[in-house]
Amino acid sequence: MLFDSHAHIDDEKFDMDRDEVIARALENGVTGIINAASCMASSARSVDLAKRYENIYAAVGIHPHDAKDAQETDYEQLAAWSKEDKVVAIGEIGLDYYYDLSPRDVQRTVFTRQIDVARQMDMPIIIHDRDAHGDILEVLRKDGKGIKGVLHCFSGSLEMAKEVIKLGFYLSIAGPVTFKNAAKLPEIIKAVPLERLLVETDCPYLTPHPHRGKRNEPSYVKLVAEQVANLRGMDVMDLARVTSENTKKIFKIK
Repeated sequence: MLFDSHAHIDDEKFDMDRDEVIARALENGVTGIINAASCMASSARSVDLAKRYENIYAAVGIHPHDAKDAQETDYEQLAAWSKEDKVVAIGEIGLDYYYDLSPRDVQRTVFTRQIDVARQMDMPIIIHDRDAHGDILEVLRKDGKGIKGVLHCFSGSLEMAKEVIKLGFYLSIAGPVTFKNAAKLPEIIKAVPLERLLVETDCPYLTPHPHRGKRNEPSYVKLVAEQVANLRGMDVMDLARVTSENTKKIFKIK
């Protein structure tokens, strides 16, 4: 009873065996997958996947890498997609100051515009935050009042974790928790409330140990869950149940 709260099944790396990957996830107890978009084309694919597969739900949005290509009409389209039955979030959106593939001021503008869409459509958001912790917090405090959502593949500090939880957000934990250099993650996982934790793969990226270096896929979310359960000193079945309930709650999945 696992829920992969963040995947990219629409990625071209799955073009040759997408059906098999989704079937393998079900065989391994992954009963639900949120497919997060990265651009407008990816958003369209995400919506299509949610229509075709019973256990897949869609998020639509423009990743900070693609913020430079955003058009005014895109926000109207994101709002229109948000009305689809299995579209459950605006995402992934946010800031990426590691690659800086879009100018930072443009990233921030596109981020806040999509938060506005989420507010208008009463949708949660999925946040991408890489090396932009301070600005993410500033945007959420200034422009995100009343908005809820998830910081996916959380990489901030314990102090940031506590702050975003106060703001109504959840933390999603991905494959890096299984890495030897997991750094701050174990401390954070032990300290934050269980009812605010999700698990994810971010596949095809961030493959957990012992498959690191290979393509990631939703069935591997159980490896993330096992490590999170181990860190919290609890049974993995209980961890899977609670994180699945958390995912359904934040994304309003019945």
